[in-house]
Amino acid sequence: MRYIDESLAPGETIIARGKWPTLFWVGAWAELLLLGIIIVGVFIFVGMAIKMLTTDFAVTNRRVILKEGWLNRKTHELAVESVEGVSLDQSIWARIFGYGRVVVTGTGEARILFPPMARPVDFRRAIEAARVDCGGEVHLAHDDRAALERAAVANEDAANVNEPVAEEEEAEKPRRRPPSFIGLRSRR
Repeated sequence: MRYIDESLAPGETIIARGKWPTLFWVGAWAELLLLGIIIVGVFIFVGMAIKMLTTDFAVTNRRVILKEGWLNRKTHELAVESVEGVSLDQSIWARIFGYGRVVVTGTGEARILFPPMARPVDFRRAIEAARVDCGGEVHLAHDDRAALERAAVANEDAANVNEPVAEEEEAEKPRRRPPSFIGLRSRR
């Protein structure tokens, strides 16, 4: 059983599963046949085959998952609610042969760079569909949420500073300079 199938939570279903482009398998076999006479071709083929057979990537209704490796397993998982953007990287040759790379960015510094895959537009569409199904909300990390709340308070304080204040209220409250966040303060 594959890693992604084993790691599904109750009620979680796979929406799309990525796969390696056929061109990459053809290239591995071509290197084996052309360089197979020399032992180097065998090593290149085995290395490429192991990498392609042990890399698994999919989109579920809750997560975006990339698993790499066989003996040393490395997984990248991102909750669908935390996905901020999905980009596609395709050269002209990749478009002709129907493959490309998908890059998923999430809240904070989360980023998943998928290996070249067949039909990357369908994979991206599946991620966007999963985002819509979860409500399309972006869930922020606790530190990010706290920073946005502080920025909102700073903006409110800045707006209140420009309003005329009665002398009695001013005497009761000590005035302080509101902290500012570059780019988050409203401009007038």
